[in-house]
Amino acid sequence: MGLLNSILGAGSGKTDASGEANSLAGVLANKFSQSGCSGAFASWVGMGENQSISSDQIQKCLGSDQVKALAAKMGVDPDQASNLLAEFLPKVVDKLTPTGKVDPTADHQQGLAALIPSLLQTLGGSGGTRT
Repeated sequence: MGLLNSILGAGSGKTDASGEANSLAGVLANKFSQSGCSGAFASWVGMGENQSISSDQIQKCLGSDQVKALAAKMGVDPDQASNLLAEFLPKVVDKLTPTGKVDPTADHQQGLAALIPSLLQTLGGSGGTRT
């Protein structure tokens, strides 16, 4: 559960109690767009195949400071955090955008809570399948 909460906090750099246009997918879309990585992000949101992303691209897209902050919250080194993000962020964004577009008013807390069991299974080495 800490991984997803950390992504939320590190991705936005802040927590906004008002929730105004501060959805996880919206924040990530802005980050990826500003860093020139919007193509990969768009594929995760869209209805087609998810484009893969490397750990180096994660560092570029989110910023090394954000990845380091996430790694510190998770208790892992930044390289491991980048690898986890490269593997799971496409899946998380895909699941949070079932209609193929980012809803800036969406409350992703509920969606993230629903994803936690399958992500934890995958992290535990049980292997997961896309549903």
